Amino acid sequence: MIEFYSDSPETTEKIGQKIAKALKGNEVIAMYGGLGMGKTALTRGIAAGLGTEDCVSSPTFALVNEYEGRCKIYHFDMYRINGIDDLYAIGFFDYLDTGVLIIEWSENIADALPDDCITIKLRAGNDENSRVINVEGVDV
Repeated sequence: MIEFYSDSPETTEKIGQKIAKALKGNEVIAMYGGLGMGKTALTRGIAAGLGTEDCVSSPTFALVNEYEGRCKIYHFDMYRINGIDDLYAIGFFDYLDTGVLIIEWSENIADALPDDCITIKLRAGNDENSRVINVEGVDV
């Protein structure tokens, strides 16, 4: 596990770009962290590091946003997902092995995540804008 410290959304995005350099293009990234912890900022950085020029935003109401880069990027928000039936309904399992899946609110689908997924946990740091970001499952 590696631990990063961020003092701003911009720094969180730079950390995401660093993570992206270690990706091959078919990983599942499970993100954990409460509201406002920087999951979408980190996703913006990962997507930028994977070469997308698209505007990355939270897929809260769409459930999944798709971006083009050096590989496909699928950005999921599982906040409203309540079980395996919901995952089948949105076609989640069809996305596996077709690009990089970045999943916010992964705790809601923990039983459905692949054993080899990358785990990223974000939590508040010592002040309002600081974050501690723990990354496990990839050499960054």
